[in-house]
Amino acid sequence: MSNALNRDNITKIDGINPALGEDDQEGRQRLELRPLLSLWPYLARHRGKLILAGVSLVVSAVAMLAIPLAVRRVIDLGFGGHDGVFINHYFAMLIVIGLILAVASAARFYYVNWLGERVVADLRSDVFRHVADLGPAFFERTHSGELMSRLTADTTQIKAIAGSSLSQALRSFIMLVGALVMMFVTSVHLTLMVLLAIPLIVLPLIAVGRSVRRLSRRAQDQLAEASAYAAENLAASRTMQAFAYEKPAAAQYRYAVELAFDAAKERMRARAWLTALAMFLVVASIVAVLWFGAAAVVDGSMSVGRLSQFVLYAVFAGASFAQVSEIWGEVSQAAGAAERLTELLAIEPEIRSPAVPVPLPSPPRGEVAFKDVRFAYPGRPQLPTLNGVSFHALPGETIALVGPSGAGKSTIFNLLLRFFDPQIGEVLIDGVNARSADLEQLRARMALVPQDVALFAGTVADNIRYGSPEADMDTVRRAAVAAQADEFIRALPGGYQTRLGERGITLSGGQRQRIAIARAVLKDAPILLLDEATSALDAESEAQVQRALERLMVGRTTLVIAHRLATVQKAKRILVMDQGRIVEEGTHAELIAKGGLYARLAEMQFAAEAAE
Repeated sequence: MSNALNRDNITKIDGINPALGEDDQEGRQRLELRPLLSLWPYLARHRGKLILAGVSLVVSAVAMLAIPLAVRRVIDLGFGGHDGVFINHYFAMLIVIGLILAVASAARFYYVNWLGERVVADLRSDVFRHVADLGPAFFERTHSGELMSRLTADTTQIKAIAGSSLSQALRSFIMLVGALVMMFVTSVHLTLMVLLAIPLIVLPLIAVGRSVRRLSRRAQDQLAEASAYAAENLAASRTMQAFAYEKPAAAQYRYAVELAFDAAKERMRARAWLTALAMFLVVASIVAVLWFGAAAVVDGSMSVGRLSQFVLYAVFAGASFAQVSEIWGEVSQAAGAAERLTELLAIEPEIRSPAVPVPLPSPPRGEVAFKDVRFAYPGRPQLPTLNGVSFHALPGETIALVGPSGAGKSTIFNLLLRFFDPQIGEVLIDGVNARSADLEQLRARMALVPQDVALFAGTVADNIRYGSPEADMDTVRRAAVAAQADEFIRALPGGYQTRLGERGITLSGGQRQRIAIARAVLKDAPILLLDEATSALDAESEAQVQRALERLMVGRTTLVIAHRLATVQKAKRILVMDQGRIVEEGTHAELIAKGGLYARLAEMQFAAEAAE
C-alpha cells in the first residue's frame, strides 16, 4: 500500500455522538452487557413465543440431564446382575429420552430463531423510523454510511444474540446448574474439588471477555468507516468516473477494508485465546476430578456406575461452561452493537411537535409571516444567516426571493418547513407560531418543488405519490397532466409503472422537475415553495416547467427563490435579500426604477443572456 494512502486519506465519519472521545469509550466498556437490556422490550412483545422457547429449552436440558442417571443404573444394576430385561428397559428409556430431546431441541431452534428474526426486524424498523424523525442538523454531522452500518451490520450482530446465541447460553446455563446440583448429589467431595477450580477458570475469562468487547466495537467502527467511504463514492459514481478517480478510490477503500480486517483479526485472536483458555482450564479440572474419582473406585468408596454418572455430569458442566464462555464473546460483540444502536435511538429530535400543539385554523388560509427573525445554523453559530427578517405574505399572494448566493433565501424555506427554529423572532403560518403547531400538520400545509429533485428507485407512480401516498392512479394521472408530465410518462416503456432506477437517473432534468411538480399538485397544499425550480433547465424544458408551475400557483400562496430574474417578473412582490436582510421590496418595475441591488443584478444577468 502506498505511503500516501494513510488513515488521513480516508473520509472520516462524524460519529453519532461526536462528544464521545476515546477515553469516554473506554469508560463505557464498564457497562458490560447493560446495552443488551434494551432488547427486552422487543422480546417481551412476543411473550407466547418466548414462553414456548423457554419451555422447549428447559425440557431439552432436563432430558439431557436424565441420561447419566440411566447410565449409572445400567452399569451398577444391569451389568452386575446380568438382567437382560432390565437392560432392555433402560435402553428403551434412553431412546424415549432421545426422542424428547430431539423434539424439544427442534422446537427450541425454531422459536428462538423466530424471535431473533422478529426482534431484528422490529429493531430495524424502529431505528429507521427514529432516524427519519431527526432533523437536517443531525444529517449534517452524521454520515449516511455510518447509519447504514448500524441498520445492517449491527442489527445482524444482535440477531445472533437475540436468537440462537442467547438460547444456547440459557440452555448451557441450565445444564451447568443442573449438572452441578447432580454432581453434589452424586459426590460432595468431588464436587467441592470442582468448585474450588471455578475461580481459576472464571477470572481469566472475564478479563479476556472485556478485551473482546472492546475489540469488537473497534472492528464495528472500522467497518462502518469503510462502508461510509464506499457509499459516498458510489453515490457519486459519475463524478468519480469523470475525474478518473476509480483507482485511487478503490485503493483508499481497500485500505479502509484492511483496517477493518485488522480490527476483526484482533477480535478473532482474542476470542480464540478466550476459547482455548476456557477449554484447557475445563479439561484440566475434569482430569483432576477423574484422577481422584478413580482412586475412590479402587478403595471401594465409590461404585463404577456412580463415578460414571459423576463424570458425565462433570463433562456436561464443563462443556456447558465452555460453551457459555465461547458465547460470551458473541454476547460481548452483540453488546457493542446494541450500544451503538442504543446511542442512535437515544438521540432526541432537535425539532419536534410541542406536547400540547396549537391547532392551525381550518380551512387553511396559506398566510405566511416572518417577524424580526434572526437565525444562525447550529454548525456555525458565529455566522448569522438571517438578521431581522420581516415580511408578510397574504393568502394567494406570490412573493419572489432574490439576491446573491448566501443571502439567506433558502434559509427562509428551511424555517418555514421547520427544519430549524430561529434563535430570535417568530415564523407564523396562518397566524400560528410554527414552534407551537403540530409538526406534521404544519408541513402538510406546504408543498416544495426543489432545485435538486430527489427521486427514488420505485415506479413513476410511486414517486408522484410521495406527495400523497394514498392517492389512486386516476388522481396520480391528473396530477401528472397538470404538471405537463403525462405525455413523457406515457412514452416510457412501462408508462406510470416504469421503474426509474436510483435517483431517477434515467430521466432528464426537465422530466424530474415535472415529476416534482406533480408531487406538489397531488399534495394540494395551500403554500407552495419553489426553490430554483427552473434554474438548471434548457429553454424548452424551462418553458414546459414554467407552464406547469403557473397552473400550480393558481390559488396558492407562493414563495419563489430564483437567480434567473426573468422567472420572477410576474411576482406580485419581490424581496431582495443581501447578507441575511431584506434590503429592497417591490415589483420588478419599481425595483428597476430604484436602481439598487436588484437593478444591478438584472443588468448583469440580462447583459450576460444577451451576450450568449
